[in-house]
Amino acid sequence: MEKEIICTVCPRGCNILVKGDGSTVDSVEGYGCKRGISYAEAEYSNPVRILTTTVKIQGKDNDLLPVRSNQPISKAKILECMEVIKKAQVKLPVKMHEVVIENICDTGADIVVTKPLA
Repeated sequence: MEKEIICTVCPRGCNILVKGDGSTVDSVEGYGCKRGISYAEAEYSNPVRILTTTVKIQGKDNDLLPVRSNQPISKAKILECMEVIKKAQVKLPVKMHEVVIENICDTGADIVVTKPLA
C-alpha cells in the first residue's frame, strides 16, 4: 500500500511517498530532512491530530465555549471523542486551560478551555 503525505514539520512541505502494509513502513521517499522521515512514518501508521471544537455552556442555549485537546489524538478516535463532547456542558466561570473532559475516550488527552469566560 502506498500513501502520499505532505509533511508539515517544516515550511518546505515535502511530498513524501510511504510504502508499507498499513502498519509497517517498508520505504519512505521524497523527504527533505530526517524529521520528515519520522513524521511520515507516524502519519502512515497512526495519524494523530489536535482536536479543536466547542462545548455547550450550561444555561445558555446558543452559546458555545471553544476547547481543544491538550495533546494529539489518534484520528481513529476523533468521532468517538466528538460524541462525548457533544453531550458535555460546562458551567461558567472557566479559566484558560481548565480541563473540561479528563482523559477523553481513554486517549490520555484532556479537553481544555481555550478562552476564559465568566
